[in-house]
Amino acid sequence: MHLIKKLLYPVLQRSSILVGGQAVIEGVMMRVPGAYATAVRRADGEIVYERRDWESLAKRYRFLGLPLIRGVVSLFEAMKIGMGSLQYSADMAEEGEIPETRSIWSRLLDLGMTLFAFALALGLFFVLPLWLTTAVFSIEESAWAFNLVSGGFRIVFFLLYLLLISLMKDVRRLFQYHGAEHKTIYAFEDGRDMEIADIRPYTTLHPRCGTSFLFISLVTAILIYAVIDSLLIYALGELTLKTRLLWHLPMIPLVMGFGYEGIKFTSRHITHPLVGWMTLPGLWLQRITTKEPDDSMLEVALTSLKVAFGDEWENYRGGTYQADAIE
Repeated sequence: MHLIKKLLYPVLQRSSILVGGQAVIEGVMMRVPGAYATAVRRADGEIVYERRDWESLAKRYRFLGLPLIRGVVSLFEAMKIGMGSLQYSADMAEEGEIPETRSIWSRLLDLGMTLFAFALALGLFFVLPLWLTTAVFSIEESAWAFNLVSGGFRIVFFLLYLLLISLMKDVRRLFQYHGAEHKTIYAFEDGRDMEIADIRPYTTLHPRCGTSFLFISLVTAILIYAVIDSLLIYALGELTLKTRLLWHLPMIPLVMGFGYEGIKFTSRHITHPLVGWMTLPGLWLQRITTKEPDDSMLEVALTSLKVAFGDEWENYRGGTYQADAIE
């Protein structure tokens, strides 16, 4: 309980507002109501930034804001914004300017790399755990045992992946900017004056982080796939690896939707002791995916937040807020 109190701050009687972000190459993207901004520190030390207006599809189309559906929509939008922000940060950090036009070959290369990354993630965190469980254990006909084991493999692979990439110098800097993003959001939500000295004391661990969302989704996947397999075994009598893949792959959006609802639930009830304990695994994982930033990184994160709010910055600064979605 001491650790929970240390990591989590009281959120009672706070206004609701969604402020989130993402670490990018030598910078931070911040998302606020109606807009998002990306700030990057160039090699010469200058901070450059861009701001774009943005409104969620779930706000424009009511049915897209329904439970489970809103999670899939939110993740799709986060990926779209995140990839654009990463491209901007790469252009600014490496070249110092945005190319006026990108050649068709450059766009195809970007698409190919994105598809390869998705295929690699599916193979490592989805196909391989199912194959290993089938090859090593004779528990194909036990839906719950099979998914507990394959889910365990999935979690272990995820941990190993995070630990291995955290050893890379460039990734460590990315994780430092991730920490700067969290500290800045914490200080903003806590109503601080938003000077570097105000932001510095805050923890880099945030309960709404995407890392926590991924862990919740990994656990949720065990439960959902166990139920699906139980129904399939009842209907078909047996399950092969091919059948499991054919049924599990289309269910990934459903798993992500439940993971999103899990994050919303814990964010709304974060002060409850039991919910606080539920957030601990995700916070522990952030000890890998966030690192302590220096003041120059905090300056970039703060710049991104201010630019995102634009003319509304002074109207929001100094208030205390809470949110119920992924940061």
